[in-house]
Amino acid sequence: MSFASAISPFDSERENWWSKKNSKLASRICNLGQFVRSMRVQMRFGELTRAPLRMIRVQLVDGIAECDWVARPPDVWDRDLRPEIGQRHASIQALEDAVNVRGLLFEMLPDLDTAYLRIYRESSGHSPEMIISGHVHRSAPYFRNVHSIAMRAKLLGFRFTLDNDILGSCTAE
Repeated sequence: MSFASAISPFDSERENWWSKKNSKLASRICNLGQFVRSMRVQMRFGELTRAPLRMIRVQLVDGIAECDWVARPPDVWDRDLRPEIGQRHASIQALEDAVNVRGLLFEMLPDLDTAYLRIYRESSGHSPEMIISGHVHRSAPYFRNVHSIAMRAKLLGFRFTLDNDILGSCTAE
């Protein structure tokens, strides 16, 4: 009985699967997994609405990421208030989450340069409604000193409409 294989792992002529060429792919997969885990932990609860974010999709292609998620709904503790108040809180939370996910994405994926982020809201219809979209870059300066979360999000590359501090539907870029 022979234990020899057709391709020996000790063959000096053959390039190993863990070579320099493929180690970048393994590193990207590990970084992506770390991003998803970090997002689940850090975005588990919001400050204004305690529901978790619901990730829809993450895709990485050639230094560009696409990430879609569903924004947190208004908090159940806001149900006894006027509906606009809960919607305002959910809108502010969605903008804060967009800025924080952008930062987390670029922190966890160091070879990423650009990201397309889309945030949806559950609607009474069958399909979710897009409320924030963004074509964001790593090289954009961080505007931590800008007090308004809406202005900070706009300066970072997010597109959205606010009507009386409530996010409205937005169209794809």
